[in-house]
Amino acid sequence: MADEATTRPNRLLRAVMVVGGLLVLMWVLEAWDQSTNNSLDQFGIIPRDVDAVGHILLAPWLHFGWPHLIANSGPFLVLGALTYIAGLARWIITTLVSILVSGVTVWLTAPPGSITLGASGLVFGYLAFLLVRGFFTRSAGQIAVAVVVLLIYGGVLVGVLPTASGVSWQGHLGGAFGGGLAAWLQYGRGRRSSQMT
Repeated sequence: MADEATTRPNRLLRAVMVVGGLLVLMWVLEAWDQSTNNSLDQFGIIPRDVDAVGHILLAPWLHFGWPHLIANSGPFLVLGALTYIAGLARWIITTLVSILVSGVTVWLTAPPGSITLGASGLVFGYLAFLLVRGFFTRSAGQIAVAVVVLLIYGGVLVGVLPTASGVSWQGHLGGAFGGGLAAWLQYGRGRRSSQMT
């Protein structure tokens, strides 16, 4: 019992350090971008451009200015840290799946001539992971986390609809699918067979 009590604060501290470290990286990259006349914006996702398909992995860490980064910073830190508490491997899988599904969705469906940057697809991935995970595990604690997350951040789910011009609803929707897929891959895939044995 004592070990578990000391492990939780340690895991939370690691979560804040790792996710916070990535957030610091985003701020450093934006400072570089601002000081070099937006030179990093070219590494955003360019729809159907085969030469730029690798930008899918770069785009989440770059932003179109300080207001864009500030809007993503709080949710990225909170939801990313809550996801990390599930374990490092689960956080890595959720991060990668969310980035890939969000990025591929943007690459396939965004309007021609657009460039998409920002962590919001990943934020939607973390949000969906935290909401869906409790459905598969039926853990009271994880369901409680999902309810709190839904109460605080549920309003942003409207971002998966094409309601605001200049906002990549494709990235948001893809990220949400990615987070749900990551939850299913890690918690839901073997559930039926394990109940039957």
